[in-house]
Amino acid sequence: MKLPLLVLAGMLAAAPMNAQFAKGPDAPRPDKKPKDVSVHGDVRVDEYFWLREKENPAVLAHLKAENAHTEAVLAPAQGLRKKLYQEMTGRMKEDDSSAPVPLLGWLWYERMEKGKQHPILCRRKDAAGTEEQVVIDVNRLAKGKEYTLLEDYQVSASGARLVYLMDWTGYREYEPFVLDLGTMKLVPQKIGKVSSLTWAADDDTVYFTTENEAKRSDKFWRYHLASGKRELLYEETDEIFDVAASRSADHRFVFCSSGSKTTSEVRAVPATDPSGKPAVLLPRVTGHEYHAEHRDGRFYLVTNKDAKNFRVVSAPVDRPAEWTEVQPHQPAIKVEGVAMFHDFMVVMERERGLPQIRLYDFATGAARRITLPQATYEVMEDDNPDFTAAEFRFRYESMVTPPSVRAAQGLTGAVRVLKNKEVPGYDPAQYRTERVEATAGDGTKIPVSLVYRADLDRARPQPLHLTGYGSYGLSESASFSSSRVSLLDRGVIFATAHIRGGGEMGEEWREAGRMQHKMTTFTDFVSCAEFFCGAGWTTPAQLVISGGSAGGMLVGAVLNLRPDLCQAAILDVPFVDVLNTMLDETLPLTTSEYVEWGNPTVKQEYAWMRAYSPYDNLKAAAYPHVLVNVGLNDSQVPYWEGAKYAARLRDVRTNQRVTLLHCDMGAGHGGVSGRYDSLKETARDMAFELSALGLLGK
Repeated sequence: MKLPLLVLAGMLAAAPMNAQFAKGPDAPRPDKKPKDVSVHGDVRVDEYFWLREKENPAVLAHLKAENAHTEAVLAPAQGLRKKLYQEMTGRMKEDDSSAPVPLLGWLWYERMEKGKQHPILCRRKDAAGTEEQVVIDVNRLAKGKEYTLLEDYQVSASGARLVYLMDWTGYREYEPFVLDLGTMKLVPQKIGKVSSLTWAADDDTVYFTTENEAKRSDKFWRYHLASGKRELLYEETDEIFDVAASRSADHRFVFCSSGSKTTSEVRAVPATDPSGKPAVLLPRVTGHEYHAEHRDGRFYLVTNKDAKNFRVVSAPVDRPAEWTEVQPHQPAIKVEGVAMFHDFMVVMERERGLPQIRLYDFATGAARRITLPQATYEVMEDDNPDFTAAEFRFRYESMVTPPSVRAAQGLTGAVRVLKNKEVPGYDPAQYRTERVEATAGDGTKIPVSLVYRADLDRARPQPLHLTGYGSYGLSESASFSSSRVSLLDRGVIFATAHIRGGGEMGEEWREAGRMQHKMTTFTDFVSCAEFFCGAGWTTPAQLVISGGSAGGMLVGAVLNLRPDLCQAAILDVPFVDVLNTMLDETLPLTTSEYVEWGNPTVKQEYAWMRAYSPYDNLKAAAYPHVLVNVGLNDSQVPYWEGAKYAARLRDVRTNQRVTLLHCDMGAGHGGVSGRYDSLKETARDMAFELSALGLLGK
């Protein structure tokens, strides 16, 4: 595919920045053990296939050697890393607590203590002067463990018990615990590892899902705590579907939701019937996606039937196919979900790439949008466990505004601030955010959100960090980062590209960057980079690009298309070994991903992926500086993808720029679990970026 070139040839010819890396020892070179991975007559040899052998001592030794090499190359930045870490912790209110959530006469909140890595879940009676009760101290649970994450917790309908899920490895395997909130003692149970879990309407019955050997959630269960009885209620046999357990906001129904990336089917069980059987609301039809809620004897469905960007309908519980329109389809507005309350409903929307909140009054049928104060921002639902509440809690932030928890009165739309996140030393007036548009090769306007210091010299090009994602219909947020301030204060502009394949501009936006159209995602990103260079914001010698997971695939594909595009690139837990992964049905997520990328056993669909798979398209070229981050326990993108990519990249690059690999030896897809440890990793990535840009002294 022929790509557009920058019109400013002089900028392309700009001399590289004087990168500040240590010369150090040679990079690790794993053994080459060629393996034929040819398919459909396409000859491919994978010399690093053996790095998949997680238990092989040679593999572990290689990963440790890569970590040591990365530290050696970044040695000149040790002082900067320490300074960055101090800056970031200085903007952290180390003793802090979340906005309390009222539920059944208690106020629930999480608090953090100075020097401690993990949250402490607490509650106190909803009255002034009452004592705090510590429910779960994650720091205590984390003693002696390399990784500890409180994934989720949920209070039973009566408030007598709490169930919480713990991840001990980063592999996203959750161990459930049931706590009696009266005695504060654990309730004996033999549920086993789960992928999701929810309460029924009593204090004895839970519903949960489990995964098969390929880590696909395929079974839906009921478990009675008193008897220890475990019942399989549904098994999902379609390999592209996963199941998840949830309950309606009013606690009347438990839902077993089967879903692929493009199709849904929901089963409902009366939460008050401990022996009830799941009943299908609407049988699956390929391409029909829907989600369910319940109120007052009716199911409320968010559906894309005859509504590309979704609409809201309701139907009687006993006749779920008899629909009454609640919110009609609006082509320019995507409905992303609903939150249900007794007196009102909240519809989460997205218009022109920006999230919106619409309130629907059940008594009058009136609907109104909440007015949000800035031109670019991010909004998401906060905890709303009380079905009878009069307010909807949500989080609001922008690229210059720290997060706040706000509450909108359901019937009037009046908004009050419950808690503003304190960021010590941060003055939002010193920064600017705006949204610009790049033009893709086909003329499509690509929105980009950016933030920079207000006193930045815009008369000349400046360092710029461009990131993106562009997959699964997920929207990249224009969110706040207190850590990012350390880059902004050193003159770096930060930009987020809302490229096709994501969901920012609706379902057509997603479809335009999926399956046979996936290359559009990558060329959109190139167009955004070219825009910033052509408009004088930056130059290729001052540009850093980054992406994580499918965003790491984005960056890898872009580097093959345009190795001259930037000075440096950061790939976090990157999906770069696309063909090998998608051809292995035993790996987690593979089969369910067919409807996003294609099925490579089909020759034509193989060809789509063959054209962009980052690992398979590495070539002899002058690549930029590259840092690859992986996690040994990653269940979504195995560590070996990034490890193989780094090894082959060293083999093919024709210049002397660095290729670095860092492997978290005790973490998974989300990185390390402790808040301080996470900042140390951020400091390392920033130090790499600033070293590549020649800005160690900043």
